[in-house]
Amino acid sequence: MLRRTLFVITLIVSACVTVNIYFPAAAVERAADQIVKETWGEPSKSAPAPAPQSKNRFSPWRLASLSLVGVAHAQEADINLSNPAIRAIKDSIKLRSEAIKPFMDRGNIGIGADGLLAIRAIDGLNLKERAETKQLVDAENRDRENLYAEIAKANNMAKDSIPKIKAIFARSWLEQTRPGWWLQDSQGNWKRK
Repeated sequence: MLRRTLFVITLIVSACVTVNIYFPAAAVERAADQIVKETWGEPSKSAPAPAPQSKNRFSPWRLASLSLVGVAHAQEADINLSNPAIRAIKDSIKLRSEAIKPFMDRGNIGIGADGLLAIRAIDGLNLKERAETKQLVDAENRDRENLYAEIAKANNMAKDSIPKIKAIFARSWLEQTRPGWWLQDSQGNWKRK
């Protein structure tokens, strides 16, 4: 009887425990946009900022709504982007970007659907430029993959969050490209922005 009672109590207590595994997608998205801007320059066009909402309890909007309940403002997660490893990777990407941009302007390098660079065409490249293009793309992709892993590590995220970080960064890399650069869609087709 005692054993059964302990089992029931243990079951009830364990049922009350909630494990909340939270991935701060919005914070990672802001971090991705910030890093892409820092390393590759401003995006080709920026989205308008949302209109600020008044926090004044006696604003006309609140009085008109006859709401007696205040609005709860959740504190958003902040992503750590300031450790030495992340700064070194960002600096490396930024330094390399000026060497990559001419190849992207000519269409030799494009951005894949996964946010990594790909050699799209070798037309018009001599042997030395082909080797340089391959080295640039390989180094850039290695840095991007390392960046995602370092962001996860610096923010105590599980390794299985790295693909989520990569997907968010991929959207940012694709959205913040210059007009005329080549982008790959999810079906593998290349299109000019």
